[in-house]
Amino acid sequence: MAIACPNQPVLLSSSAKINPMKQVPAIVDGRFKLFESHAILCYLASAFPGVAHYWYPADLFTRAKINSVLDWHHSNLRHGAATLVFSTALAPALGLPLNPQAAAEAEKTLTSSLSKIESIWLKKNGKFLLGSSQPSIADLSLVCEIMQLEVLEEKDVNRLLGPHKKILQWIEDTRNATSPHFDEVHKILFKAKARLHKKSSGENYETESSMKAMLPSKM
Repeated sequence: MAIACPNQPVLLSSSAKINPMKQVPAIVDGRFKLFESHAILCYLASAFPGVAHYWYPADLFTRAKINSVLDWHHSNLRHGAATLVFSTALAPALGLPLNPQAAAEAEKTLTSSLSKIESIWLKKNGKFLLGSSQPSIADLSLVCEIMQLEVLEEKDVNRLLGPHKKILQWIEDTRNATSPHFDEVHKILFKAKARLHKKSSGENYETESSMKAMLPSKM
């Protein structure tokens, strides 16, 4: 299987044959081609017998609830997080002007989304969304969305996520549940973080997680 990710145009002549939008993520599994991240996650969790059942349980009601979270994600959390990161950290690196108005609106959406996650899906006793003791593809998708905030200035990460202790613990629980793959996948994020901040300030920034540093230390 071939996989391309994340949400950026694929600069290949054959990209339109995989995804007519010419963007990633997209996959090719034999003769089967698929694009859109949530559809890909659902397919991967269903198509291969070795995938643990809790990622996308066969129970119809549970799947419907997971799908509901994923649908909400694209028009809420993703809109807030992705727009904020692009309008602040990424725009200058791409030779584009900062967009304070877009950043302000995106921050409102992001803050509202984080509060909703805590009050609706993390309010039960389970470690993960929907009160589960094991993560699902919804946890994976939403946590990875939040992780892109790591490229912001540390003070902004602290300001945005500091009030959301449940969110921080949920991210850490997801990290632990998917170890060591979580950190391996996000290495490129921390490399981008170091490069962006070195370019803007001339200093060398640590590539450790600002979010992890906000968790209370365990004695």
